[in-house]
Amino acid sequence: MTDEGGFAELSERHRRELHVHCYRMLGSFDEAEDAVQETYLRAWRGRDGFGGDLLFRAWLYRIATNVCLDTLRRGARRPAVARSFADVPWLQPYPDGLLDELAAGGADDPDAVVVERETIELAFLAALQVLPPRQRAAFLARDVLGRPAEETAAPLGTTVAAANSALQRARATMRRHLPARRAEWSAGEPGAEEKALLERFIDAHERCDAAAAVAISARDLRITMPPMPMVFEGLDAIAPLLERALGENRDGDWRLLPTSANRMPTAASYLRRPGDSRFRAFKFDVLRVENGLIAEITTFGPALFPAFGLPPELPTA
Repeated sequence: MTDEGGFAELSERHRRELHVHCYRMLGSFDEAEDAVQETYLRAWRGRDGFGGDLLFRAWLYRIATNVCLDTLRRGARRPAVARSFADVPWLQPYPDGLLDELAAGGADDPDAVVVERETIELAFLAALQVLPPRQRAAFLARDVLGRPAEETAAPLGTTVAAANSALQRARATMRRHLPARRAEWSAGEPGAEEKALLERFIDAHERCDAAAAVAISARDLRITMPPMPMVFEGLDAIAPLLERALGENRDGDWRLLPTSANRMPTAASYLRRPGDSRFRAFKFDVLRVENGLIAEITTFGPALFPAFGLPPELPTA
């Protein structure tokens, strides 16, 4: 495998699934992009002696895992708990459009397993970040990717027994941090009820109707804004904020587009400030829906609009 063209063709087949793997390990879309680039650089340097698609795929995963472990060791970044997404300030959303590239292969495609909703939703990503890096790698290899014990131990440079021990500790931690409702999530994109609620969310914000926004929210609504540390909890506390922000329309005019991130309904917001002639990318609101109401809103900045295939600006008309 010394031909550069052949190496590039073979490796590109796995780029997206490797990116999702690194995203789970690191919790950051941008850092996952850097990790994949480093993975291919290391793979190219050590390419001699590897051949066969299945062997090549496992080899890339091993390199990618070690790249992520190196990144985590350098950053020394791990929350003691993840009570909310404010405890994981590096968390970023993942565009469903990119996940769909993997899901297109169907349930029998080995790539499709990496896009199941229960292993890409934000709560799952935040819980992963609590795990020590080696436990995180063991858990992803065994319980998400379905790798055998031997393939789990190899990237960690440890024995099968030690890898199994790390896996058991990781499973216990994940059970403590994941909500029970996770077992009821659908496998794919947001369902009809979630999409309908997203439409009402968009309508309320474009009309600056605070009462309508409150009407579709749960009493225990939570709002977080990674990387900022603020946590707003409870509709009684949040409703006055919505009324001031929307009722006065003090920031300007809003236009929202429906999209989805991490298999969750998402609104991409554009703001036209007073005196401006265009709507400019402003934020994402990722919605968690429970019992027909918005239970949580996670707000991210506009940096990833291009990754979602969204323009930086919208015309006034």
